[in-house]
Amino acid sequence: MHLKEAEVTDDVTDDATDDNWSISDLAGRFGLPTHVLRHWESIGLIEPRRDASGYRRYGHDDLVRVAIIQRNKVAGMTLEQIRVLLDAGAWDRHQVLEAHLRDIDERMLALERSREMTEHALRCRSHDITSCPRFVAAVADLVEGHTHPELSRA
Repeated sequence: MHLKEAEVTDDVTDDATDDNWSISDLAGRFGLPTHVLRHWESIGLIEPRRDASGYRRYGHDDLVRVAIIQRNKVAGMTLEQIRVLLDAGAWDRHQVLEAHLRDIDERMLALERSREMTEHALRCRSHDITSCPRFVAAVADLVEGHTHPELSRA
C-alpha cells in the first residue's frame, strides 16, 4: 500500500488497533453491507487474511484501506481509480488524479448551472418553469443536441 497509515487517522481511531475484525464487525464499523466488502475483495481492493476455520479476518491495515476506499468513493472516484491510487505506481496515480480533477470540475460546472436555473425558477415571473422562456430555450437547446456549455447554459 502506498499510503501510510498515519495519513488516514480521522476515520480509523485507537479502538481499531485490534487485528482480528470479522467481516460483520468491519462492515458495521463503516456502515457498509458485508456484500460490499466481499465485492471489494473479489476485485482485489482488500485482501483479508483467513483464520483456521476459513473466516475472513481484518486487521488495522485493512481498516485503513476501507477508510481510503470509502473516502474516495464519496469523492466520486470509481473502484478502478481507487485501485490505481492504492496499488499502482506514481505515474498511474498522477493520471488518475488528473482525470478525477477534470471530472470534479465538470460536475462543479453542472452544479453551478443547476443552481443558476433553480435561482432563476424561484424569481421567474412565469410562475411555471415549463412556460419560462429561459427554461424553454435551455430545453430546446438540449433537444437539438447542443451540449456546448454556452449553448446549454440557462
